[in-house]
Amino acid sequence: MTRTLFATDALLPGGWAKNVLLSWNDAGQLTQVQSSAQPVAGAQVANGPVIPGMPNLHSHAFQRAFAGLTEHRAEQQDSFWSWRTLMYRFAARLGPQHMEAIATWLYAEMLEAGYTSVCEFQYVHHDADGRPYADDATLSLALLRAAQKVGIGFTLLPVLYQTSGFGGQPPNEGQRRFIRSTDSMLRLLDTLKPACDAAGARLGLAPHSLRAVPPDALREAIAGLEALDRSAPIHIHIAEQTKEVDDCVAWSGQRPVAWLLDHAPVDARWCLVHATHMDAAEYARGAKSGAVAGLCPTTEANLGDGIFDFPAWRHHGGAWGVGSDSHATVNAAEELLMLEYSQRLGKRQRNVGASAAQPHVATALTLEAVRGGAQASGRAIGGLAAGQQADFVVLDAAQLALQGLAAPDMLSSHVFASHRTSAIDAVWVSGRPRVVAGRHALHQEAAAAFVAARSQLLLEN
Repeated sequence: MTRTLFATDALLPGGWAKNVLLSWNDAGQLTQVQSSAQPVAGAQVANGPVIPGMPNLHSHAFQRAFAGLTEHRAEQQDSFWSWRTLMYRFAARLGPQHMEAIATWLYAEMLEAGYTSVCEFQYVHHDADGRPYADDATLSLALLRAAQKVGIGFTLLPVLYQTSGFGGQPPNEGQRRFIRSTDSMLRLLDTLKPACDAAGARLGLAPHSLRAVPPDALREAIAGLEALDRSAPIHIHIAEQTKEVDDCVAWSGQRPVAWLLDHAPVDARWCLVHATHMDAAEYARGAKSGAVAGLCPTTEANLGDGIFDFPAWRHHGGAWGVGSDSHATVNAAEELLMLEYSQRLGKRQRNVGASAAQPHVATALTLEAVRGGAQASGRAIGGLAAGQQADFVVLDAAQLALQGLAAPDMLSSHVFASHRTSAIDAVWVSGRPRVVAGRHALHQEAAAAFVAARSQLLLEN
């Protein structure tokens, strides 16, 4: 059965189009995207411009319950590393029921904020004592259930984590729930593959970072993943902090991205999460490898990471997408705004994100982030085109910030001049409405369970 939606304005991969008829099948795959069309009998009519759903390419779900709890001085000079110590203490108390409740609310929040899929970088594997659960996949399956419950697209990335620093330094006490041997990780992937396939989710692998995965383990894990699925996505934290760069140089004589490009088969399957601190050669080589730069602007700002050189990456044709990472902010438009504003502050220019093809910053950034996010997700969610999944967001043309504007200016106002969720009317995933009139059906139920889980975790502190 074919289903349809008519939009007066829609953002297609090539730009804005008028009078667009979207058609999709029962599997939620777009079968036709026709511009200059006429409404057909029975077609729903969008309440405003239709834009492609945004993939969220980097998420640590449990950290949503931790957001806002570190905004006080813990050391004379706070940094990512002092934040990490506090995060470890919080992670030590999580149980499977907490994980599922937190993720269910988070994923509903994501949908309400314009994300239609998420890549979950899942590194809490074991119980509070660091022992495997009777079902080794317990926490990963809790996240998969949460995604299914709210109807968000899902890429599961179990994290390989073995050491606390470059050169094989032993893990510390705060990392005991994360640690896995390479063989254990490959067994976990074998266990999770059928569950992900049945749920319509994608399974990949996340070597946590070069400091947490020694070279031999990195090589063996990638080989094992390729034996399971040669096209599976691979995500890695890299060059987020200057200390990480300095430590990598001391260990290997190379900067992190340069080392990775020389020692791993980096290609379009890879997502280089953060990649904040690169030199000119790394920007050029990294972009040309085909890998996606996984930018998390609000988290990177919150943690004081630094500013990614966006024009340099773009100059070399680099793919990129956005993620909400630690979930200090859960808002697709807010990530685009922060990305653009960080560039303006660093370069003292305006409209840095505009392109030759798309002079409107919000339009250019949306199209590029959707394309890069889809690549990093390993799923057919690359925009409003036949063969892609019917994931899209309907903006509310009646919202005050959007009233009376042309479609490109409506998107600009959504990103730069509204509350950035207030202008969202509806969100569809795989051709099914998940957010209607700005709200997910599970909003109240999921929010209450989240608050209960967080309260319990804080009482145990």
